[in-house]
Amino acid sequence: MFLPSVSLGSLAFYAFMVLMASLGLWDVFFGFEENKCSMSYMFEYPEFQKIQLPKKVAKRYPSYELYLYGEGSYAEEHKILPLTGIPVLFLPGNAGSYKQVRSMGSIALRKAEDIDFKYHFDFFSVNFNEELVALYGGSLQKQTKFVHECIKAILRLYKGQEFAPKSVAIIGHSMGGLVARALLTLRNFKQDLLNLLITQATPHVAPVMPLDRFITDFYMTVNNYWILNARHINLTTLSVAGGFRDYQVRSGLTFLPKLSHHTTALSVVSSAVPKTWVSTDHLSIVWCKQLQLTTIRAFFDLIDADTKQITQNPKKKLSVLNHHFIRHPAKHFEEKPAIISDLTVTPLWVPVKVSKWSYVAYNDTNSWIFGCINSTSMCQQGVDLSWKAELLPTIKSLTLRLQDYPSLSHLVVYVPSIHGSKFVVDCEFFIKETRSIQLQVTHLFSFGLSSRTVKLNTNGLFYNIELLNFGQIYQAFQVNVDSKCSGVKEEITSIYKLHIPWSYEDSLTIAQVPSSTEISLKLHVAQPDNDSHVALLKMYTSSDCEYEVTIKTSFSQILGQVVRFHGGALPAYVVSSILLAYGGQLYSLFSAGHCLEYATMLDKEAKPYKVDPFVIMIKFLLGYQWFKEIWDTLLLPELDVIVLTSQSMCFPLVSLILFLFGTCTAHGGGLLWCTALRLLSSLWLALKRPSELPKDIRMLSPHLPLLTAVLIIISWVTCGALAILLTYLYYVFKIVHLQASVTNFKNSQTVNPKHSRRSDKRCNQHKEAAHPPRLSASEAEDSLRMHSTVATLLAWVVLLCVPSLIYWLKNLRYYFKLNPDPCKPLAFILIPTIAILGNTYNVSIKSSKLLKTTSQFPLPLAIGVIAFGSTHLYRVPCFVFVPLTLHALCNFM
Repeated sequence: MFLPSVSLGSLAFYAFMVLMASLGLWDVFFGFEENKCSMSYMFEYPEFQKIQLPKKVAKRYPSYELYLYGEGSYAEEHKILPLTGIPVLFLPGNAGSYKQVRSMGSIALRKAEDIDFKYHFDFFSVNFNEELVALYGGSLQKQTKFVHECIKAILRLYKGQEFAPKSVAIIGHSMGGLVARALLTLRNFKQDLLNLLITQATPHVAPVMPLDRFITDFYMTVNNYWILNARHINLTTLSVAGGFRDYQVRSGLTFLPKLSHHTTALSVVSSAVPKTWVSTDHLSIVWCKQLQLTTIRAFFDLIDADTKQITQNPKKKLSVLNHHFIRHPAKHFEEKPAIISDLTVTPLWVPVKVSKWSYVAYNDTNSWIFGCINSTSMCQQGVDLSWKAELLPTIKSLTLRLQDYPSLSHLVVYVPSIHGSKFVVDCEFFIKETRSIQLQVTHLFSFGLSSRTVKLNTNGLFYNIELLNFGQIYQAFQVNVDSKCSGVKEEITSIYKLHIPWSYEDSLTIAQVPSSTEISLKLHVAQPDNDSHVALLKMYTSSDCEYEVTIKTSFSQILGQVVRFHGGALPAYVVSSILLAYGGQLYSLFSAGHCLEYATMLDKEAKPYKVDPFVIMIKFLLGYQWFKEIWDTLLLPELDVIVLTSQSMCFPLVSLILFLFGTCTAHGGGLLWCTALRLLSSLWLALKRPSELPKDIRMLSPHLPLLTAVLIIISWVTCGALAILLTYLYYVFKIVHLQASVTNFKNSQTVNPKHSRRSDKRCNQHKEAAHPPRLSASEAEDSLRMHSTVATLLAWVVLLCVPSLIYWLKNLRYYFKLNPDPCKPLAFILIPTIAILGNTYNVSIKSSKLLKTTSQFPLPLAIGVIAFGSTHLYRVPCFVFVPLTLHALCNFM
């Protein structure tokens, strides 16, 4: 029924598309570094103390709770309120547990013990009942209001204390970070209640999968408020992304918009965070020991010694966050560091007058390099240049431009005489231009067949390789660094750092040379149009080695970027392809009186040139003011391609690639449906024999109005998605019954052909008589072709509705009716439509006056799906029910 209608060329093409999709998926789900996060452990048994909320609050939010985290004696002491510490509130994300706070809470408790509880933090956590807010956005506003109540309840726990806090700090994981930002949109919320917000793997820019309008409306409300009120928002915010290991929330979505030059927001990828330097997946970001240690160190440095709470000084907050999350100078944070240091106590001075030298010492120190001020032989005072250093794995690095320090006479490296761990000081003077090498990246369509190479032969300690024309998210490269060393008896460490100047998404690769090291180059955030900086590959090398750097395009990683940035739009392209095939079948029924196979129509009708040129043309016309005014007058929404362009996400040929992937997926869905239909009909025949062809092909049956009414009532009192699913199952049942009837008829025809011919003759006689028309086997098969296409189309509608059904089922013990319900309006239309279509046969509608018009609708609707549904998936069903409704109306006209 399916495979015989597909040509060999088409099969080869679809096999090629499956291969390309597999390469892209492999890159997204497996093409990253191994998990290098250390597990964080509790030193004592963790306890979660439930905080009693006001009765009105508990009644209004029965499924939500507030907990205080503790361990051992600390937990016992704090069972007797009030509290005396610094409050921090943790907000879990989609399906997240309030118990995820234990890693941060335990590390903070150990840190407090180290300073004899001079300061300590009280970690609270909200239990959102592990709600699936990434699938259903109807509860996001409710969560936001509950967090507001929690903040007020937390601050009441400190009432009457000498250093009672007036605000809380929030750590939000995933969607919890967005809920925290949404607090500022509440009418009665006071911004002073928040003093710091740290989000972890939170998609700030847009939802990962816009499955209902409540999610997109919530995002629009939050982001518009932050943009319009940027000057009045003084909340210091840090967003930390997980990098390429986090395939659930790509890091580009976590970057907060830079609204002004005086912004109090920072965004960084965990691979760029000093002392962390690892990529984390979506869950490990809350327990990754390296990252949580950095976070807790920052919290303790944020404490104001006078108030014993987190400082209210926004400059200090940004300084601390920059120190720990952006550039660490390998020194403890000091709010007002002593820049000028006294060097008179130094017992021994060793002058160095060569351009390159190395020294072995046995103790490290925070302040290790100084600049002498107006000195001839020995320094009396020096400028501490250690603050300008950068901490990297295994090394501290400092690069100085001597012309920036005209008043300095000497550079002093301070080496303590106390014996400790061995370390090496390497120093060299060089001309910047000799260490900056330009490397033109290979072309996007070179497919890795060509490469470019540079050799580093000067035996220096540091090189800057400028990666020219590397700034788009659809670019991806494989870099190979070959090192050859002479006279080296032990392994030497080299560090290769990819530095992206327009966003904090640097990544580091540590190599033991001599070796051959592979580095993947791809971006989370595209280079802004007004940014002229160049991406850099910084190489911290050994003077005993020579290096050769080769770059070539990585085709598999480019496909991975397509999947990573646009994979969520695939359902829209699948539905668009099916709509084109559906329209072709309707027109075939109108013009030829019979319906062609689903696979044949996909091959014939699902062509990208029928869709993409129209979308491109509309985008072009919207550049003209007169067309934009007409567009706005018609209240049409913004084109999705314009949204993607504003986010620098438009790949060359990306729509074509997605359309081909979508058509391939539509073919696979058709094959899967046909296989399932055959299996279900065989099971039907095995359990219930015989099954005859319908004797009455009239559209309405006595039970149909009652069934429709029951399903509409179900959608009203429970969940619209549930009613849609039940209606779809009814439709599938009708198709399985029809398929079983055709199979049974064919089997009987094979056993007794004479009897079958007499049956066909009687069937024709019935048609000529005044009795209700009876369906023939050929007409039943013709109807099955149409039903298979409709069933495949409806399957995608059901899939897009299922998330709200899952949310409803998970919360069924708290409420029976889903409110708000994104699928309820759709259910009211689809239920009677599908019920009618389940009792519709091609023979009864092919003479309809409405059929020609119906066959012309799928094409513009297929264009509309791509134009308005690729980044707003909840709109896709709205384009599907229109031709289905017209199809059902063909029974009446």
